[in-house]
Amino acid sequence: MDMNNKAIAKMLREIADMLQIKGEIIYKQLAYRRAADSIEALGRDLHEIWQEGKLRDVPGIGQALEAKLDEIYRTGRMEYYDNLQEEIPAGVVSMMAIPDVGPKTAKLIWETLGLTSVAEVEQAARQGRLRDLPGLGERSEQRILEGIESLNRRSDRIPLGMAWPVAAELMAAMDDAVSPLALGTAGSLRRMRETIGDIDLLAAAEDTERVTEALAKLPQVAEVSLQGPTKATVVLHNGLQVDLRVLEPPHWGAALQYFTGSQAHNVALRELARDQGLSLSEYGFKTEGGELLTCPTEEEVYQRLGLPWIPPELRENRGEIEAAAQDKLPALITMSDLRGDLHMHTTWSDGAATVEEMVQAAQALGHEYIVLSDHTQSLGVANGLDWERFQAQREEITQVQERYPGIRILQGAELEIRADGALDLDDDRLAQLDVVIASVHTGLRQDEATITARALQAIRNPHVDILGHPSGRLLGQREASAINLNAVIQAAAETGTLLEVNSIPDRLDLNDVYIREAIRAGVKLAINSDAHSVGGLESLRFGVATARRGWAEAHDVANTLPWEELRALLKGKG
Repeated sequence: MDMNNKAIAKMLREIADMLQIKGEIIYKQLAYRRAADSIEALGRDLHEIWQEGKLRDVPGIGQALEAKLDEIYRTGRMEYYDNLQEEIPAGVVSMMAIPDVGPKTAKLIWETLGLTSVAEVEQAARQGRLRDLPGLGERSEQRILEGIESLNRRSDRIPLGMAWPVAAELMAAMDDAVSPLALGTAGSLRRMRETIGDIDLLAAAEDTERVTEALAKLPQVAEVSLQGPTKATVVLHNGLQVDLRVLEPPHWGAALQYFTGSQAHNVALRELARDQGLSLSEYGFKTEGGELLTCPTEEEVYQRLGLPWIPPELRENRGEIEAAAQDKLPALITMSDLRGDLHMHTTWSDGAATVEEMVQAAQALGHEYIVLSDHTQSLGVANGLDWERFQAQREEITQVQERYPGIRILQGAELEIRADGALDLDDDRLAQLDVVIASVHTGLRQDEATITARALQAIRNPHVDILGHPSGRLLGQREASAINLNAVIQAAAETGTLLEVNSIPDRLDLNDVYIREAIRAGVKLAINSDAHSVGGLESLRFGVATARRGWAEAHDVANTLPWEELRALLKGKG
């Protein structure tokens, strides 16, 4: 069997799905999902980690799963997985991808009708064979059919930066149309995960049906899959699905918490509630005597459980509940903490805006300083600069600076790390730049040792201040390189090199897992836009969101400092 990280993660998720169909305890299911997430986020081959005997160092891999992964790498198979597949056909698991088909429905369809694929379910629905199953009916059959059609249209998960503006546009339009008492995002979008499946919206209103009608009538909507008094599901012209839930105001807080998730976070909260003799749902808390205790605000949900409010970005059951109970939640960084942007491009290389246009836009955003970091000469495809052109750019920066005294304009470079590890400029020239970012753009499919060595060589150069977009990934387009990010983090900690959190929605690199690891190691971060246009400067919000998911505070991020303090930090690199 294929044993790359993606295949292993896929197998673990399939195990979780099969356990869900079997009705196994949710903690067992979640354990496999957490491990799959960790493995998928790794910056190196899991097989090599196994060879080193360090599987337990990967978050989510405990003793039991370590033994199963060891079995895979020794024998090429996992007996536990094979046994589950003998019990539950793979096609039954795939049914759960259909909207409105959960594990119980998938199991019912399989055991009653013997169907083992989405195609068979579609055929049965068109023949009217699902409506007579217990608990379904004609309307459920139609919704399953609509769900299959929607599934066939839908693409893979999309980047956060694509989903966020779409959701903002929809909410503004709905607010104009009906002005609900409360309206916001939910699900993975509110938790600011790097990719989004469907856009989840939540509203509170006295007249709930009026809100669902408003969504269905928006011009952005191509198809209405479901519309009722409290729920609506629509497909937009861009192919994105939007799920809306509307509740009455007394239930807003509980619903917002519930529908934000994550599932693992919610399970842990329900356990806390159970310890207090309560049950927690989207409607509020219910006592053992049956009394419903509503929570109009989300803060009240956590307060009743004896906890402070937990920011949505942290709600992944990665220690945030324990931290909250000990009053040790991080004071997460915010956009207002950033004083400058250390990475952007102009028409000198592959940017779409001039130096002056980028300066004007950055000043309008409130930046105290910016670093113009155009590409260096080896990246010919990006019109990289040789030293003569850098000198000419310096002259233009000096002229523009005179016209804009309210913002400090710094000259930097995005220095190319060549395939052999050599840097694009010599040390004497690097020393003349204000900030140097070193990045890998070519040779991204090199083996781990080679590509890691390239990065380490740059990090150890005393003139390199920042390692740019360390993994080289492009979400949905290109997987991360084989770079050993743990080694990179260690070297950055030793040398004082900053690691970039690149805010381009297709990158978000470092990711949240490694951001947290970097912080633990004492590494400082730089949250940069890597803007190639005036509009690109605003992508910083996604970098900040990603850093928040990695538990970053303002003091963990170098460009929250005034320039003179940041300059001193960079000069002090070991």
